[in-house]
Amino acid sequence: MTVQTPSRFDERLALPGPLILDGGLATQLEAQGYSLDSQLWSALLLRDDPRAIVDAHLAFFEAGAHCTISASYQATRSGLMTLGLSASEAQALIVKSVELAVAAREEFLVAKPKTSGPLLVAASVGPYGAPLGDGSEYTGDYGVDDTALIEFHRERLSWLDHSGADLLACETIPSLQEAKVLQGLLMEVDSPAWVSFSCRDGTHLNDGTPIEVCARLFKGHPRVRAIGINCTSPIYINELIGEIKKVDPTQKVVVYPNSGEIYDASNNSWHGTSSPIECGEAAQTWRQSGADIIGGCCRMGPEHIKSIKETMR
Repeated sequence: MTVQTPSRFDERLALPGPLILDGGLATQLEAQGYSLDSQLWSALLLRDDPRAIVDAHLAFFEAGAHCTISASYQATRSGLMTLGLSASEAQALIVKSVELAVAAREEFLVAKPKTSGPLLVAASVGPYGAPLGDGSEYTGDYGVDDTALIEFHRERLSWLDHSGADLLACETIPSLQEAKVLQGLLMEVDSPAWVSFSCRDGTHLNDGTPIEVCARLFKGHPRVRAIGINCTSPIYINELIGEIKKVDPTQKVVVYPNSGEIYDASNNSWHGTSSPIECGEAAQTWRQSGADIIGGCCRMGPEHIKSIKETMR
């Protein structure tokens, strides 16, 4: 583990105004006409149509995002090997998720060379339940011990740590158990990171743990630059920001909620709606509450990110 110098992520955070994230990658891929009904979701396109992923990242950069998140959320070696890939091929495909995001950034910068400030690529580190496709990523009720979680995360973290990403985005973490595992494993990486939790209300993670407890767990962590919330209803965001700030008023906070629609894992459907205009107005309140990094998750497309960017102006 090397001594850290200020990273591109640190440089972006030091600039005035919030860092604008992208929205739901799968949401944009579906808008581009792709069916993502396999257990691997967008990760399947890493093999079958990588250009589609580049185009999705580009759509978010064009909407005003400062950072895009790689298509590695569901990508695991065991999951990709079910497609007939070897272990080394699966590893290469996970790293490729970052390379595609980097390619989209470079393509955007060629077209828009006067873009100010660094544009970032975050490597998505999804929870243990993400590749299972059974909804457990939203509960944390995995029924496994810490050893299994360490084994699941350590190898992929190492690959993504050396993939060329600007940071690691440990996201949609639903439980204290998984948070504790990541707290230790992130001590082993060189890249800066954020950790964001999925929450069931304005004070608790989906497993019932107060988010304040998790904020204390990562307070002063040498690799974690921001703590926050994603894939959570926007109605809870302001209160959750307040809970994090109780622990440390100077803590950088990342928020990228879903659209407020409700996902039914039993039939892979969504219920509810949220417009881009409402999203932009809500983002303004998140900024006022103390959010430093703002974007969208499930069901948030480029039009939502554009609205956030315009509202922040």
